[in-house]
Amino acid sequence: MYKWRTCLETGHSKIDNQHKLWITALNTVTDAFLEGKGKEELVKTMEFLILYTIKHFSDEEDLMLSYNYTDYFMHKRCHEEFKINVKSIARQLIKEGPSEKLVDTVIFTVRDWLINHIKINDFQMISYIKTKEKHRIPSLETVAFT
Repeated sequence: MYKWRTCLETGHSKIDNQHKLWITALNTVTDAFLEGKGKEELVKTMEFLILYTIKHFSDEEDLMLSYNYTDYFMHKRCHEEFKINVKSIARQLIKEGPSEKLVDTVIFTVRDWLINHIKINDFQMISYIKTKEKHRIPSLETVAFT
């Protein structure tokens, strides 16, 4: 079981909350295996993990685009490569059924990638966004005239 750590907080509440839910989903996969739940339950949990991954990445990519993030294409490529890896693992789970080795692969692949991605790519992205927000000129609608 992996616990959320404050050292993974980017300072962007929506992104941080999604990362926390991602960790919860990963722990659900672990629990399903440890509790001896069958292939069906593990596949269902993996499907959720994949769908949530797609949603989270989409939200991150929308955020990056809204701030004209300079490393958008590199960050998106990381997302695409990860989705391919997770889908490949899920296909293997469906084909072979649950095994300790396969569940360990899921846990370590997803967890390690997620932690590294947050600490490197997401921290850089959020830092860029915070800098942009600091230097953003208010629009006429937000300026109060007296």
